[in-house]
Amino acid sequence: FDAVEKHRLTPLPPRPFEPVLYQLGKVAPDCHVKAGKALYSVPWRLIGQQVLVRTSGDVVQIFHTEQVVATHVLHLSGRSTNPEHYPPHKIAYTLQTVSWCRAQADQIGPAAAAVVSELSQVNALHRLRAIQGIVRLRDRYEDRRLNAACARALEVGDPSYRTVKGILAAGTEHDGQPDPAAAPAPAFLRGPDAFDAERTA
Repeated sequence: FDAVEKHRLTPLPPRPFEPVLYQLGKVAPDCHVKAGKALYSVPWRLIGQQVLVRTSGDVVQIFHTEQVVATHVLHLSGRSTNPEHYPPHKIAYTLQTVSWCRAQADQIGPAAAAVVSELSQVNALHRLRAIQGIVRLRDRYEDRRLNAACARALEVGDPSYRTVKGILAAGTEHDGQPDPAAAPAPAFLRGPDAFDAERTA
């Protein structure tokens, strides 16, 4: 060995050998493709297309027509999402920033805008989930009811997501508000006294 083979040996590579795994997958409508037990986002223009997923070490690369279209850190489960992979009109909804929530609250009504404004005045990032929760109530309740619930929460001095949600669930958003006045009878309608007067005439 020393005389013949030793000087012919080459040094080991600087990094240990890492196995490479290739998988084929189809991009789902939510812009993700499955690889192993995890989901990885892909640019939205590839929805419905077949892509090649290459996993090596802790890096996941996704190829389409031999071009790298996305790179992610390996996940053993769950999902890895790059918001930029979504269509432009959905990026704002996905991020749901404070500014986006304020714009949505303005559409709901003045009371909803007041609640979101109050929650975002101090440490808005800490309260972002509560602000998002109020806006997401639009998915379950119409704007008129949601705005009334926000107004009710302001009246009781507790403009929080939990309070607004509880008011809507209990259907008490109009409690404490005066009932709408009954519409007056049309002028051409006469009461029973008018008929009695005609009989005695």
